[in-house]
Amino acid sequence: MTGLMRATGVVGAAILLALLALALAADQIAPGDPLRMVGRPLLAPFADARFPLGTDQLGRDIWAGLVHGARVSLTVGAVAAAAAICVGILVGTLAGFLGGLADDVLMRVTEAVQTIPTFLLALALVSVLGASAVNVVIAIALSSWPPTARLVRAEVLRVRTLDYVDAARVAGRAPLAIAFLEVLPGALQPVVALIGITVGEAILVESALAFLGLSDPNLQSWGAMIANGRATLRVAPWLVILPGIAIALAVLSVSLTGDSLAARLGARRRA
Repeated sequence: MTGLMRATGVVGAAILLALLALALAADQIAPGDPLRMVGRPLLAPFADARFPLGTDQLGRDIWAGLVHGARVSLTVGAVAAAAAICVGILVGTLAGFLGGLADDVLMRVTEAVQTIPTFLLALALVSVLGASAVNVVIAIALSSWPPTARLVRAEVLRVRTLDYVDAARVAGRAPLAIAFLEVLPGALQPVVALIGITVGEAILVESALAFLGLSDPNLQSWGAMIANGRATLRVAPWLVILPGIAIALAVLSVSLTGDSLAARLGARRRA
């Protein structure tokens, strides 16, 4: 693991921890409903000490929106990514361990889902299911699992031929027990490299859906803030720039942290 990779990992982890701290302490940092009107519309940043980042066209506090939006965007991104990884692990393990017809069927389904761009599939699912935080999580999870499934399958095909797996078969362990208790743990390490990518993609998809008005209207999110600010982009560009920076920092931090963790685990594996 190079010094540059270690340094970028530290920076990414620091940014991610700061965003998580803001999300967890949102009710203490900016108490109340972030969607309520609290001041004069279109106050510029630093023009009023009560609203350090200004207000939007409806007089809502931008700082409160960013803080509470961090909770929504990070929670939806993390839960959706976790669900997608779990589905991918399940499909990949069964396909790689069972082989034969089961492998063919599961991989054809995986390829069919993967041919549709993640955002378009999530957009279609939310349009059918309805705009809510739970449905956004479901849509992102159902559209993001194929890369994990393909990676886990490849690792399971390698691990299932190792001696300790043969020993478990000889000992009479049930096939599913061998698959999930013996083979799967040895195949999970490369999945770490996908965590940062999957979480970052989930945050971007959630923000894009919110931008299109397909997120929960009762929750403040960064994508919804950008959508609300685009009408006043010329006179109040901070309404778009500030939540855009928040999205970029969130995606960058999880990506750098995930890459650094994967590199560290890879170095240990080679050692």
